[in-house]
Formats: sequence, structure tokens, C-alpha cells
Amino acid sequence: MSAAIRIRPVTAFDEREIRELGDVLVDCVEGGASVNFMLPMTRQKADAFWNSVAASARRRERVVLVAEQDGVIAGTAQVIWAPQENQPHRGELAKMLVHRRARRRGLGAMLLAAAEQIARDAGKTLLVLDTASDDAERLYARAGWQRCGVIPGYALWPAGGLVATTIFFKLLPVT
Repeated sequence: MSAAIRIRPVTAFDEREIRELGDVLVDCVEGGASVNFMLPMTRQKADAFWNSVAASARRRERVVLVAEQDGVIAGTAQVIWAPQENQPHRGELAKMLVHRRARRRGLGAMLLAAAEQIARDAGKTLLVLDTASDDAERLYARAGWQRCGVIPGYALWPAGGLVATTIFFKLLPVT
């Protein structure tokens, strides 16, 4: 395992970042992750998604974090600020993705901790998320997230077929 792991927010979204974020997204979907995309997962779909995320981040609707290993993006997570007027205290953890080649090295835990800190720094006191991954569920539980329940048939797997989704929340201490 390389010691050169860095977690940072993305602000510029240059061509390299879009390409490497796309690589992570394509890998995760091809690996079976239920993250809003169906197979075949194309570079065009990935680039369109990340360009729309970049536009949302520029509008300060979300923060995008990346985990770089040896200077290459190997994982990402987003904190999306709730747009509702009556929910200024809340955010959603979304699209936490780690490339299959970089898993089981602590990147997910590092991204999760960084996302929680970003939310605390922004004055948020509640984060929510949904997942269809047993591995992710274990990570969230270890990090103190509370499981709310399971919604059956919530989405489709990338290759088709219904998948249940588990909802989690975490209360963040006021700093």
C-alpha cells in the first residue's frame, strides 16, 4: 500500500480531474455499484455526470472530495447541501466511490471523515445517505452512522434487477 494518499476538495474540475473521476465512476458501475447508472457505462455518461457535478459545485450546492493515491484520483465523495429553506442544517453524503483497485486501504474511511468535517465546518448538524452496498453499510456503522431502515426495490442494479436501499443518518456535533 502506498502512503501517498491525499484527500482534498475539487474546485477547478480540470480535464484530468473529470477524466479520473470518470474512471472511478465507470469502474464502480462496471463492478456492480448501484449509483444511478445502468450498463453499458460509457465515458460519455461519466463525463456528462461529472460536468454537471462541477457546475453544481461552482454554484456551491455541494462539495466534491477526492482521494488521490500517488497523484491519481482513486475515490470520491460528495456532500450535497439540502436546498430546502427549512433544512439549512442538513446535507446528504452522495456518490462515495472508490476504484476497485484502491479498496480496502482506508480511502473510504478517509473520505467519510473528510466529508463529515466539511459538513461540520459548514455548520451542518445532520447528514443522511442511502446505500445498496453491504461493505459500505459496515463502513458507515463503524463510523457511527445510524441505520434507519431498508426500502425494498428502491433502484436497479446496473445490469438490471431491483435492489433494496438502506438509509442512514449521522448527527454531527456543533463545533
